[in-house]
Amino acid sequence: MRAAPPPSGGRRPLPRRPLLGVALAGAAAACAQAQTAEPRGNPALNPPPGLWQIARERGLTFGSAVQANLLNSDPFYAAAYEREAGVLVPEYEAKFAALQPEEGKFEFGGFEAIIRWGQNRARTTRGHALVWHNAMPDWARAAIGESAQRARGVMEAHITRVLGQTRNTIRDWDVVNEAVANPPGSDVPQATGEMRDTPWLRALGPGYVETAFRIARERDPTLRLTLNDYGVEEDTPAATEKRRRLLALVRGLIRARVPLDAVGLQAHLQIDKPFSAPVFAEFVRALRAEGLAVLVTELDLREGSTIAAEYPERDRLVAERTYAFTSTAIEAGVRTFLTWGLIDKYSWTVTDTGVARQGGTHHRGVPLDWEYNRKQMWRALARAFRGERPDPDGWFR
Repeated sequence: MRAAPPPSGGRRPLPRRPLLGVALAGAAAACAQAQTAEPRGNPALNPPPGLWQIARERGLTFGSAVQANLLNSDPFYAAAYEREAGVLVPEYEAKFAALQPEEGKFEFGGFEAIIRWGQNRARTTRGHALVWHNAMPDWARAAIGESAQRARGVMEAHITRVLGQTRNTIRDWDVVNEAVANPPGSDVPQATGEMRDTPWLRALGPGYVETAFRIARERDPTLRLTLNDYGVEEDTPAATEKRRRLLALVRGLIRARVPLDAVGLQAHLQIDKPFSAPVFAEFVRALRAEGLAVLVTELDLREGSTIAAEYPERDRLVAERTYAFTSTAIEAGVRTFLTWGLIDKYSWTVTDTGVARQGGTHHRGVPLDWEYNRKQMWRALARAFRGERPDPDGWFR
């Protein structure tokens, strides 16, 4: 869902983004005492195949968001990604503020470091995100507010330069991220109509989404263009309304012959909110009926304050929801699954104070634990990818 410039994850309490640098190190140190004593990345606990290989056997794709600085500085982190992830998504390095901190001055170092790391291991990278209301430098916000003409110029210049730079390496981009407003009942509702109130909306109106996709298609006719959003996965009145809004936006774009190829569902799940397999499957099928691919782009889980503090019980609940969601998505036609991070201690659900658990315990909502070892969520994903049922003698052993 989101991420602001380092060192802050900068988002509402709904989707994700990790704090970087000092904040990240501080969070890791504070939580280390609560973790297991297993050796980091213990090969005995993490034998081949990895999740990406398990998924591939069934025609599926698995990958994860990644941080360039950790790939370069933490060998256990790098080993985990090499073992588990077939697709890499930059957590921050491909956002507007990272790529164009000053007008006309583009910096691709961190982004290209991720791409090269993946290429050296025959892994692909996808882009996230070209047009978003967060992770924008101050100069861009000011420029967009000057006039519609200036706003379009900023958008076009950014998309043109970035797609030109990555044309030979990136074949899938989140073109517009989080365009739909949160309805009443959401964690952070927006009372601004069905489209999220953003600098782009204020400058260009609802047509900014169409404009972004048309510019992207003109710059790269063969690129897969994705609309990415969150808050549509669970069975709540707010999610029902947001599904309606997102589907209406998608259908409007399709009717206007806007070049849209895929919809990304972020899937920042919350265990204390109900999930209905038939409801979610129906929504996925409705999107696919419009001729679109559907991707799960940022999967992770938050346990809520009501979940027991003991790790075995919490991990079981995370695994159960992961399996239910992932197996339903596969059955409905989703073929790509990306988690927002692999390792608990680097997850935005730990490092972002807006979503972190209180009271000294921490979310365990991505596949690997604090020691870089697989836990029940990993096994839930593996079983879902293989089309297997849970172990009748115990969940995801």
